[in-house]
Amino acid sequence: AGAAAVHIEDQVAQKRCGHRPNKAIVPSGEMVDRVRAAADAKSDPGFVLMARTDALQSEGLSGVIDRACAYVEAGADAIFAEAMTDLEMYGKVCAAVKAPVLANLTEFGATPSFSRDQLRAQGVAMLLYPLSATRAMQRAALEVMRAIRREGSQESVLGLMQTRAELYDFLGYEAYEEALDRLFGQDEAC
Repeated sequence: AGAAAVHIEDQVAQKRCGHRPNKAIVPSGEMVDRVRAAADAKSDPGFVLMARTDALQSEGLSGVIDRACAYVEAGADAIFAEAMTDLEMYGKVCAAVKAPVLANLTEFGATPSFSRDQLRAQGVAMLLYPLSATRAMQRAALEVMRAIRREGSQESVLGLMQTRAELYDFLGYEAYEEALDRLFGQDEAC
């Protein structure tokens, strides 16, 4: 299908957000079996198999490190160490794990908003900002809908919106239309 990577988690099937309490994880051996099965099924050596661990809450940092090392040994190409609460934790995970480590920088969660440079200094190879743009869009959408309901028009919130010209410029839409005209333009002889 063209996917370049997948991540597999060690939470139970009744998954919770990684930054919420009361997460339950499967035994390490079960997750190792999951990773091994996925690694054995890989047909493209460039496909990245990332193993995520949510062990910090229940097993502490040593549990995260033990699990991450076991997952790499089972065939994981990278580690997603979820909900780290301290910058130095990343350094310890990165030092112990012989694979790239990802930091999940979702806002308002357990992990502080560390900078790219801070995380790079700890050895983190990848950063994930899963909801940053979505959170901003949702807040703007709520403001727009509330204004329409309150005022009967979107006029007062136009400043929150990307203009049509800005969108078309970003997308290169005029070039697209020119290509359409070249491909499907009217034949002048007809």
